[in-house]
This record gives sequence, C-alpha cells and structure tokens, in this order.
Amino acid sequence: MGAGPSSIGGVSGGRSQLHPHLDLPPRGRRRGGFTVLETLLVIALIGLIAAVVAGGIVRMANTDHPTPDDTFWQACHGAQRLASLGEREVTLSFDSKDRKFVWTDGRQTEQAVFDPAVGDITVQFMQARQGGSVILIAGQVVETDEVPRVTFYPDGTCTAFRVQFRTGPNAWQVDIDPWTCAQVLAKKPS
Repeated sequence: MGAGPSSIGGVSGGRSQLHPHLDLPPRGRRRGGFTVLETLLVIALIGLIAAVVAGGIVRMANTDHPTPDDTFWQACHGAQRLASLGEREVTLSFDSKDRKFVWTDGRQTEQAVFDPAVGDITVQFMQARQGGSVILIAGQVVETDEVPRVTFYPDGTCTAFRVQFRTGPNAWQVDIDPWTCAQVLAKKPS
C-alpha cells in the first residue's frame, strides 16, 4: 500500500487505477495533434490572408479608369478643400502640356492628372454667361471665350464658370454653380 512516487494521486505509469480503460498521457507530455484553439487560429489567419490577397487582385483587375469628369471633380473638391482649410483664395487651372489640373493658394500646390487611357484631351474654362464666341469643330459647337483659371473662395463658393472637355471628335460642357461649386442641373422641358 505504499504511496510511492509512481502512484501519487491514483495514477501509476500513465494509467488510472480507478478507470484502467482510460489511457492518460504521462505528466508534462502532450499527445500529438492540435487543440481547437490552435485550429481556429490557423483558419482565421488563412481567412485574413485570403481576404488581403483577394482585395489586391480585385484592385489590380479593375479596368475602370477615371473619366475626365471624375478627374475634374477631384480637382474641384481639392481646390475647395484647400480654400476652406487654408482660409485663402485658391486658383484652379489646366496644364495642357502635362494634362493635369493644378490648384494653388500661393503657399501650397496640388494636382490631379488625367488617366493615360483617356487619350488626347483638351480642357477649357469658360465664362458663365450665355453666348459669346463659338466655332464649329468636327460638327460640334465649341465656345472660345476661355478664361485661364477659376477661383475657389474660403466660404465654399467659386467664380461662375463652365468647363469644356474635348477628346477627339467629342466635346461636352459642365456648368458650375458659383454658390455650391457643383454642377448646375439642367431644367426639364415642360
């Protein structure tokens, strides 16, 4: 009946004396295999890596290119933000050589470059008034009363203007509301 070191707690040599059919591992050693927690951690890590890789693949496969209008609105919002945060007037112009919009408050300059997929593009800022000088280019009426730059003010307004885009034979204009610096909505015919 001696309780020697090999039979402490009713366990002798890895076998339970109370339940001899249970085969317990020796103390300080584990059986082979993974715990549920380890398995869940591995599955979570694999899922995280798969999500990151899938997101990168989707971004790389995305064939949508920003339109000229998208680039213009990016420039407008940037100029408006710089004017508001800097509490200074900001001018927005188009650099035809480098095909980009540039806006500056005299201290800080930012830019928005057209996507190369757009092809050859011409952008002109036009005065807001109706009429003016027009010419016919490739069957499109194109205005010629160009202004070199437009101004955005710290109160969120801008000079009244229109922007005219030309890509190849296509030309279109966007009228800008000076109070909101947003596109003027066209009136529906009655």
